[in-house]
Amino acid sequence: MNFLAHIYLSGDSDLIKIGNFMADGIRGKQFETYPLEIQKGILLHRFIDTYTDAHPVFRKSTKRLHEKYHHYAGVITDVFYDHFLAKNWSNYSKESLTDFTNRFYQSLHDNYEFLSERTRGIMPYMIERNWLMSYQTVEGISKILTQMDGRTKNESKMRFSSNELSEYYSDFESEFIAFFEDIRIEAHQKLILL
Repeated sequence: MNFLAHIYLSGDSDLIKIGNFMADGIRGKQFETYPLEIQKGILLHRFIDTYTDAHPVFRKSTKRLHEKYHHYAGVITDVFYDHFLAKNWSNYSKESLTDFTNRFYQSLHDNYEFLSERTRGIMPYMIERNWLMSYQTVEGISKILTQMDGRTKNESKMRFSSNELSEYYSDFESEFIAFFEDIRIEAHQKLILL
């Protein structure tokens, strides 16, 4: 799962959302230096990643991309799945995606003191380019994948993967829908236990 899904799966707590959002840059036990709710978000993020990577439906999606993109297939699928979450947002939330996104951006400002250096670094670009809203369109996804490819010095070839998204669009969407029903239940249960 990419940014939008991680934030969505965090429930109603702003600090859990922030922890989940910035978890990729926090290694090992570094998470213990953060407030408890942020720690919960980081642990939830790790749970979601582990669950996702092992899920047979997610693996089916990545298999379609593996030959061409190798170990980046999972990263690409994460982004594709965020597209389908954004596209089908009204099926999962009564709040509009615009309002959800703006509330999250505001919570980053309101809780700036708790953000990791990495998160502080990407936050201005994320808000300026409105990453979370850009997931709604294939064009927006293509831009995100091109930016990500640039961070790999174009070795990943992710910028081309929107071709597969277009070619297998309905397959990826139906896989996302099936997978997302499972992860919503599992993430909710995990949140209760944290």
